[in-house]
Amino acid sequence: MMVDVKVIKTEKDYEKILKRIDEIFDAEPDTPKGDELELLVTLVELYEKEKYPINLPSPIAAIKFRMEQQGLKNKDLIPYIGNKSKVSEVLSGKRPLSLGMIRKLHEGLGIPADVLIQEIGEKLPDSLIMKHGINFPFTEMFRRGWFKNFFDGTLAQAKELMEELIIKFIGDFDIQDFALCYNRKSENQETENINDILMAWRIRVMNLAIAEKLPKWKKEVLTDNFFSCLAKLSYLDEGPKLAKEFLNKAGIHFIVEEHLEKSHLDGSSMLMPDGSPLIAMTLRYDRLDSFWFTLFHELAHVKKHLAENNTAYFDDITNEMGKRIEREADAYAKEMLIPMNIWKTSGLTISSAPQAIRYFADEQHISPAIPAGRLRFENKKYTVFNNLIGNGIVRRMFYPQK
Repeated sequence: MMVDVKVIKTEKDYEKILKRIDEIFDAEPDTPKGDELELLVTLVELYEKEKYPINLPSPIAAIKFRMEQQGLKNKDLIPYIGNKSKVSEVLSGKRPLSLGMIRKLHEGLGIPADVLIQEIGEKLPDSLIMKHGINFPFTEMFRRGWFKNFFDGTLAQAKELMEELIIKFIGDFDIQDFALCYNRKSENQETENINDILMAWRIRVMNLAIAEKLPKWKKEVLTDNFFSCLAKLSYLDEGPKLAKEFLNKAGIHFIVEEHLEKSHLDGSSMLMPDGSPLIAMTLRYDRLDSFWFTLFHELAHVKKHLAENNTAYFDDITNEMGKRIEREADAYAKEMLIPMNIWKTSGLTISSAPQAIRYFADEQHISPAIPAGRLRFENKKYTVFNNLIGNGIVRRMFYPQK
């Protein structure tokens, strides 16, 4: 007798369906009873999966089973788990498996990832993450506190959980977007893995920027008057700190984060996931002239170059590259800091007295570091006007504790 076909909710329904399956078990496929049998079996499977789930074997049991299958000894697990002590601790249940161990055991011994992770259907994180993450300067990142929001252990403990910490550090960002970003330092560079080093730094500053709640960004704000007002902030003692507030009110993120070792980075301009711009500076050169020129150079990128297909620029301002976009950013920065028509009539030269430079700066309501730095750069003489360029001033504004 045909039963009512419905989702099984009780044991009574379950028994009733099983009885009906027995009655029509020999039904031919593609017949009314065959179709009924197929449907009832599906309902039973769904009910049993929910009511009587099959537990995964423990990771340790799975590892030992594979060892027995392949005739492996404890020492044979060292390439997958670590040294002899770690192997012993894992097999005795005293040490949990890290993602790095799980990945090696899965790839090397063919143990299913969901068994090792202990969640049915669970997969290992995208291997692309660690393809880049393995090249991150992990020790330097740890010592600078980049993981402290989600990890408070020692460096040795952090290294054992490297993949987990890198994944948390990257967060919701798409690693593919970072891998494809434009990178000025990718040419004529000597540092191995520089792209991944800069990727780590970029993720760091973007994570810091996400915490900033800013007004909605509108590119139309970047007028000549905007740049002129910003340049005049250099005239004030707290100019660099005021510049951050000025940019933030325009919807532009501004972050200061020291460069990572070997990156030779002065500043960067990039787009956040929501399309708002972020300017990040390293203060590698702790001078006012460097701060203001780098800031205006990055703003020039925001105004002229940032787009969906060019979402980040990394700049070593002292590296004179001939790229058109860099020449444009340099030229625009110089023009916005001191318009060429004013600069040509200033009468300033590399032989000018410091007082003449100060007088010109007072007239323009800008820091004397800006014309002094321009003269040094244009004449390639970096030993003059040392008392005008603001040595040792900027970092203490942003790192007062150092």
